[in-house]
Amino acid sequence: MPNRQIPVSSRLSDVRYEIRGELFERALALEAQGHVVHKLNIGNPASFGFKTPAHLGAEIRARLEDSEGYCHQRGLTEPRVVIADQARARGAANVDPERTWIGNGVSELIDLALRALLNHGDEVLVPSPDYPLWTASVLLNGGIAVHYPCRPEAGFVPDPAEIEALITPRTRALVLINPNNPTGAVYPPERVAALAALAVRHRLVLLSDEIYDGLLYDKAGFEPVARHGSETVCLSFGGLSKVYRACGYRVGWMVMSGDVRRANDLRHAIELLAALRLCSNVPGQWAIVPALTGPDSASALTAPGGRLFETRRAVIDGVRASRHLDLVTPAGALYAFPGVPGATPAQFDDRRFALDLLEQEQVLLVPGSSFNVPYRNHFRITLLPDAALMRDVLERIERVLVRTLERPEDARQVA
Repeated sequence: MPNRQIPVSSRLSDVRYEIRGELFERALALEAQGHVVHKLNIGNPASFGFKTPAHLGAEIRARLEDSEGYCHQRGLTEPRVVIADQARARGAANVDPERTWIGNGVSELIDLALRALLNHGDEVLVPSPDYPLWTASVLLNGGIAVHYPCRPEAGFVPDPAEIEALITPRTRALVLINPNNPTGAVYPPERVAALAALAVRHRLVLLSDEIYDGLLYDKAGFEPVARHGSETVCLSFGGLSKVYRACGYRVGWMVMSGDVRRANDLRHAIELLAALRLCSNVPGQWAIVPALTGPDSASALTAPGGRLFETRRAVIDGVRASRHLDLVTPAGALYAFPGVPGATPAQFDDRRFALDLLEQEQVLLVPGSSFNVPYRNHFRITLLPDAALMRDVLERIERVLVRTLERPEDARQVA
């Protein structure tokens, strides 16, 4: 009998997550051969020596005996109260712990929210570039991801007029990622207010990914969209993974705010889906209260002299010294999104470049087109390595760029 493959869901045909895709698998193969690969493809602080603040782990250890049973599908009560208090202090309207959910990371809650919201063919406005989980979750839940441009020449900040031109009768929601992954853009308050006003005019649900809200550089300020979204329904997402360097705890939260009277059916749908997965992991939830009420452990990392700040400086300096790179300076988050503005598509392809860089210089990064952009001349690197390693990485990137873009005689002069 022929060896027929088991058919898989057609919903996966347009889903991609190349942050852990084929390039990552090739990097693992090179490591198995004895090579040292610098993996700058993913924002996992623990891989670069960052530690979760000690008082978070201490609280988990102290509460392990209280963690052996299921909790409410929304999560433990005390953490939800503290999460709601934070949202309220940031200006969100009509926040309540009963409309606050804790999940196994923000990723689970994004999927849950979209599953509750979307019918087949409904449209969701998603930024381009985006964190690809957003596009994937829209597609997997029967929706259509309509990408709105966040252009490099505009500092990767979206234009409300361009977004409004994409709205149709099937548009249900507007996704914001602020501070942004992959670009590091932080949206000015007036732009956030304009985006919220657009959602109000068109009765769109605001879905705001704020997982990097406490990682800001050069006095950039985080503006929560819920402060401006009191006349529409807003779901704001946060968690412990990035600001508190606790990715493995898998703790995220989602807060419903704004015109919650319109959201009774949505709330009940989210409740049903949350109950079907019983609850999120209980031990990690104990870390929420000490995280949100304890000392600020992130600002020192992003201030001058701090590790993230100095690595970011190394990227900025390396791009400035490059003959081919350009960069919109990241104002927040854990990434930079350099581009090669002078190259034609025939000269430079981001996927080919990423493979060459991996094979020739043992550096793994993510091609920019993985983030749902129409161009192929950018790539994403994480700011988590220390500054010395990042300087070395930028030199390796430049060597491959020279070999790719310059004539052989010019390359020999640089070598």
